Amino acid sequence: MPNFRQLQLANQRKTFGLLLGMAVLVFVVIYAALNYFGKTGIGLVPFAVGMALISVWGSYYASDTIVLTMTGAREIQSSDNPKLFDLIQEVCIASGLSMPKVAIVEDRAPNAFATGRNPAKAVIAFTTGILDVMDRDELQGVIAHELSHVKNRDTLVSAIAATTAGAIALLSDFIMRMMWFGGNRDREDNGNQNPLALVASLIVLILAPLAALLLRSAISRKREALADATAVAFTRNPAGLRRALEVLQQDSTVVDQRSTAVAHIWIESPLDQSSVSKLFATHPPLSERIATLRAMEANPNLN
Repeated sequence: MPNFRQLQLANQRKTFGLLLGMAVLVFVVIYAALNYFGKTGIGLVPFAVGMALISVWGSYYASDTIVLTMTGAREIQSSDNPKLFDLIQEVCIASGLSMPKVAIVEDRAPNAFATGRNPAKAVIAFTTGILDVMDRDELQGVIAHELSHVKNRDTLVSAIAATTAGAIALLSDFIMRMMWFGGNRDREDNGNQNPLALVASLIVLILAPLAALLLRSAISRKREALADATAVAFTRNPAGLRRALEVLQQDSTVVDQRSTAVAHIWIESPLDQSSVSKLFATHPPLSERIATLRAMEANPNLN
């Protein structure tokens, strides 16, 4: 069983590989579009990318305000919960991060999340439920996990993945519409084309949005696994986070704010991931995360 440093490196490499896969997919979609329509389709590329950039990066820069509003979280001060702030400060010292803003979500379901476009704008939020059911070591593990997302710039990584996936979806949608409106004329203007190449291009354009969604979900899962490993690097106590995840696994309550737009930010997804393919899940199964942490506990080489 590798130690947490090896797990960190492995998940970072896998994330970069998945992001590279997204870039390759963009190239394939553009190539398929140009092959199907010729030069007449190239004008869609900057438009689709521009639309995705505006929508996703606008949300990225205002992520803290948007997420707090969508989840109903309210910011609190140190005087509201001194013990919680002291525990967060301990993990901040271990991680080298500055103290983030802290928020509370009035919800009996145990859960937590982190948001903010960079460490200076970071916010970590906890439901009242998670503060009620977890002991100090378990809560420390949760805090370390959320600060790991801040440290690893996971909001930025998610924004890149969402931008790329959005551009692919928009581009594919626009091109499919062009096939119904004027597509035949455009192909005639571009001369004779290989029928097999046209069919292949059509298949690529149909399947590309699905492939982008799969890659985006895979990136999200790897960032969750990376946050678990980084949390152990901060606390040197895999048992704390492991026990916290076991508490979440045993609890059947779900947060009220379970929008798909913010489901990926919670430490445990509020969506029912058992009803969909694992390939579309934004989080690794809790059982897998617990097993990994348990194996790390048995590994004497944590440094």
